[in-house]
Amino acid sequence: MSQQHLNLTQGGITGTLLRFTLPMMAGALLQQCYNIADTLIVGQFVGPEALAAVGSAYTLMVFLCSILLGLSLGSSTVFSQQYGRGSLSALRHSTWVSFVLILAITVVLNVAAFLALDPILRFLQVPAEVYPLMRDYLWIIFWGILFTFIYNFYAALLRAVGDSVTPLWFLSLSVVLNIGLDLFFILSLDWGIEGAAAATVIAQGAAALGIVIYTYRKRPELKIRRNEIYLDRATLKEITEFSTLTCVQQSVMNLGILMVQGLVNSFGTVVMAAFAAAVKIDAFAYMPVQEFGNAFSTFVAQNFGARKRQRIRRGIRQALLITCLFSLAVSLLIFLFAEPLMLIFVKPDEVEILRIGAQYLRIEGAFYALIGILFLLYGYYRSVRMPGMSVILTVLSLGTRVVLSYALASLPAVGVTGIWWSIPIGWFIADLVGIVYYKLSAARVGRLMDQGGTA
Repeated sequence: MSQQHLNLTQGGITGTLLRFTLPMMAGALLQQCYNIADTLIVGQFVGPEALAAVGSAYTLMVFLCSILLGLSLGSSTVFSQQYGRGSLSALRHSTWVSFVLILAITVVLNVAAFLALDPILRFLQVPAEVYPLMRDYLWIIFWGILFTFIYNFYAALLRAVGDSVTPLWFLSLSVVLNIGLDLFFILSLDWGIEGAAAATVIAQGAAALGIVIYTYRKRPELKIRRNEIYLDRATLKEITEFSTLTCVQQSVMNLGILMVQGLVNSFGTVVMAAFAAAVKIDAFAYMPVQEFGNAFSTFVAQNFGARKRQRIRRGIRQALLITCLFSLAVSLLIFLFAEPLMLIFVKPDEVEILRIGAQYLRIEGAFYALIGILFLLYGYYRSVRMPGMSVILTVLSLGTRVVLSYALASLPAVGVTGIWWSIPIGWFIADLVGIVYYKLSAARVGRLMDQGGTA
């Protein structure tokens, strides 16, 4: 299996960033295919109620996975800084501490998800005709939470040391398996929505197993030595600080989305199904800039560890230009092809679902540059030892979105359209605050870099 290891502290910035980012973008898009495959096949072969169930379940799944992803992303910032300093022993020890910590949290989260399934569904105001389908789907999906943690943890570790290609290979194989099992379980065995969930869990397990075996067989420098297996207060504090704050940031972001999902559900099955399909397209559309923000975070963290201030500044300018140009191109495509994209998930005779979904895409899709900039800000603050600022920006963005959604949707003249408009308004406010603080905190970042470079 071919791979590519990049040292982000050396070479041309734009070329290096793009070579590192492109596999992450492809991997993120493929990861969306887990639920996309379920949504597409279920929507076309099972029915609109099943489509609504899988679509709404996706929002809850993203929230739960965001906790694990946030913990892994926070830890990977520490890994990247240690790799940038050349401290491989410290990196391996931090890997072990982080794995044990996040594994314990995963087990607790998994048990809590099973116990709280019905209260969560009632909180989301799931319609009666969708409730049993969504419950059956999630009950099976929750058995794969451990696999989700393992894959994302090792993917974050490999990316932290400059390997963004290997996670893509295992994810690609997993997605192909997922789609094949979807078709077999639903079309051949007639397992319905349960078959879609089982296919996802099996595919996630395959990806997790594959990436673990690869890491320990092909990357000996990451294999933890016996003398590196111990708990110490300093490492545990560092890992906990970064992981917890990044986890809070990811969780707040997706908790806000979950609260909006509950509001959407209150408008009935038609709006619920339109939102379910449109969100899949939306996720595909801005996922590349989200992954670019994560790649940019690794770039900043490695150079932070190496104390290369000028390289970070140049990287910020080039990353901002790339993000804005890409986002504007995607916005144009979404605006022009909103209806054809909705038809991927919705049958042509579902006219009202198509209309509502296209309206959502055109309103939100026009402002993808704003969320692209926000992802860069998240990555930057996480990597310069200021993860708390990422949390603040997330609270601003999602808090605005939730408050405006409920306020505007309650107005008869606005209705559900108010939910769609609240999204870019939240992005804009968070961007404005993040950029102003970037200017004000330059001296502090310099001091933190000096401390981080010698820690």
